[in-house]
Amino acid sequence: MTQIYHEGELGVQARSGVQELASRVGKSIRSFMPLAAQEFLSSLPMAVLASVDRQGQVWASLLTGEAGFMQAVDGRTVRIDAPPVGGDPLRENLVVNNQVGMIAIEFSTRRRMRINGTAEIGRDSAIYIHAIQVYSNCPKYIQARAWQVEDGETPVAGEVRRTTELTEPQRVWIESADTFFIASHHGEGGADASHRGGNPGFVRVLDKGALVFPDYAGNTMFQTLGNLALNPNCGLLFIDFERGETLQLTGTAQIIWDSERLAEFAGAERAVEFRIAEAIEIFGSIRLNWQFMDYSPFNPKSSLETAF
Repeated sequence: MTQIYHEGELGVQARSGVQELASRVGKSIRSFMPLAAQEFLSSLPMAVLASVDRQGQVWASLLTGEAGFMQAVDGRTVRIDAPPVGGDPLRENLVVNNQVGMIAIEFSTRRRMRINGTAEIGRDSAIYIHAIQVYSNCPKYIQARAWQVEDGETPVAGEVRRTTELTEPQRVWIESADTFFIASHHGEGGADASHRGGNPGFVRVLDKGALVFPDYAGNTMFQTLGNLALNPNCGLLFIDFERGETLQLTGTAQIIWDSERLAEFAGAERAVEFRIAEAIEIFGSIRLNWQFMDYSPFNPKSSLETAF
């Protein structure tokens, strides 16, 4: 890997004045999974994948299963034995575009790691991810939750609702969320999935077709914002941890640097405004029960967010 960052990431780093620090942090990116990372994956019940559909729209998808449903075949390959639930575009997307980003997260310990690379559907119907970039992120802004797997087979979505704008219940859901995931894509850099967290209310719905969230100092690599600087297409994933539902949004995003708008979010260094092209709400899609433990001690009191 001769170039750690692409043009978009370098541009956001320069505008944020963190080029030197980002250069040092970037040295933590590997092309393989250390043994500890392999063991970490095998202990998890969930992962979020970023993928791109035939029209170039970007989606964030949730995969869940009993611990062990993700296994490292070797230092550069992950096997995921969990089909997407009905209504999720992930499987079709991977057929038309093999670039994929993955974030694996353990809420209870606030540990997370990311793998960006390519994917294929194996003859055994499992998803195989071939790593190009592997790295960990800090524990900031992750709300602690304990999990347990429900008995029974992997759920098939009982109802899938597709819309082009937010319903009132979805607006309430988003504005009360303390966690979501964002998927982005760059032709050369590939797909990327990342976590966002804060106190409830850190995401604000502007109208039925748009929302905005603040962006705060993080690891300085700016994979997400770097991708958005060159390709505004992105996807958001909200999880209802109590009811086992997911809300996937795909659309376009714009980075906000204007100081007047940033003043709406105390301490924000940037913000992101997202406009919705399509929403998919899937009911009963998760076979996990989460029990809330506590908010991240790094969450600012005024509902802030991180920039990973």
